[in-house]
Amino acid sequence: MTAVEDKTGTSQRRPRRKRQDSRAAGVYSALTAWLSRPLADFHLVLALTGLLTSIGVVMVLSASSVASVDPATGSGVYSLFKKHLVFVVTGAVVFWIGLRMPLRRTRALSSTAVLVCLLMLALVLTPLGSSGGGAQRWFVVGGFSVQPVEFTKVALALWGAHVLVTKYAMLHQWRHLLVPVVPVALVIFALVMAQPNLSGTITLGVVLASLLWFAGAPKRLFAVLFAGGVAGAVTLALTAGYRQSRVLSFLSPGSDTSGAAYQATQAKYALADGGLFGKGLGQGPSKWAYLPNVQNDFIFAVIGEELGFIGCIVVIGLFIGLAIVGLRIATRNLDPWIRIVAGTLTVFTVSQAGINIGYVVGLLPVTGVTLPLISAGGTSIWVTMFLMGLLANAARHEPESVAALRSQGPGKFGRLLRLPAPEVYRPPTRRRSGGRVATPKRARPSARGTRSAQPAERRRAAPDYGRRSTRRGTT
Repeated sequence: MTAVEDKTGTSQRRPRRKRQDSRAAGVYSALTAWLSRPLADFHLVLALTGLLTSIGVVMVLSASSVASVDPATGSGVYSLFKKHLVFVVTGAVVFWIGLRMPLRRTRALSSTAVLVCLLMLALVLTPLGSSGGGAQRWFVVGGFSVQPVEFTKVALALWGAHVLVTKYAMLHQWRHLLVPVVPVALVIFALVMAQPNLSGTITLGVVLASLLWFAGAPKRLFAVLFAGGVAGAVTLALTAGYRQSRVLSFLSPGSDTSGAAYQATQAKYALADGGLFGKGLGQGPSKWAYLPNVQNDFIFAVIGEELGFIGCIVVIGLFIGLAIVGLRIATRNLDPWIRIVAGTLTVFTVSQAGINIGYVVGLLPVTGVTLPLISAGGTSIWVTMFLMGLLANAARHEPESVAALRSQGPGKFGRLLRLPAPEVYRPPTRRRSGGRVATPKRARPSARGTRSAQPAERRRAAPDYGRRSTRRGTT
């Protein structure tokens, strides 16, 4: 009887396992099929940007309600939230500009953008700049503060990619690989540290390292850059009193919980109070002056306190998804400039989120880096929205996306946002020393080929973007 029951039970369990395996296989195949669609990356960038921005709007409303009340000025509980909402709405317009602007024009304007940013970094150190908290980093325009270093991060990424792609055939030589990108970056670092702004310098260093990595620089160069960056960060941390106190409080957080380690300690308390599911939206006590500026640098602590461990995992998962999608866009593009820009902007955004989350949970010293798209702020919202628009624009320039958009039309989002059809990538022709245009190596006909066979060879060598007629020039 027992054997029969065991046999019957086993026979009943096997179909269940088969059904579960078939369901898992069906979900996996459906997900794989959806990700293989031409515009999957474009839609994912839109979804991730919208979700992170929406979470940011809700959490800023919850975190800033107490700090907004100021009897001296008569401001209410929604004053900081309204300012953040204005930046989000205008940031949506900036996102649309980055999405709609032709990438060729963006690349052409990168050199001008770097020069303008260098001028702004120099002017912010003059009496035209606004100072506060021992630093001089802002321009105040119409009651809103603007940080030039935020624009400089994107400008350095665009211009650095342009220079490296232009000199791509000579990057095996150190002087062409490093000059002029590294000297210009060092000048920018010096101007930013003169403010002083260590967190901005660190993120700019991430941009420079990402540019060289995606350009194919040798790995031994990154060992030198890493050693130099660590030595520079340690030197800068020890030369200023407030930075030194932050480092010491990180190394021994229990020694000064009411001084330099106060914010970091209160952030850990807020995360611990949240538990698994949190205290509920708007119910966190840390915003009642227990954690200063909670809507800016430490908003992740409020997420953990009010939404719990589940809310933190959702936010971290969204940034991991952004990293996967951004690197996927970089690998699927043929244009080397788009590949370097997409990879650099992705690494820069995700690393900034990692630094913010790292010092909130106590894994890194406090540096003052904001959480992209979630923390309250003006210039950071605009810049992040713009680079998300550039990333979505790069997703529309994937070969499969170009073929689909130019053969089947712009689609729902394209018609709604009035997006132009992306341009077909055409590899640049190489020039010989005599000035004649040389046929690319893979399109060069064989020695026995006739003149009539050369166009066919070139057509076979060129990438297929859903072209209908090469003679008419349509795609």
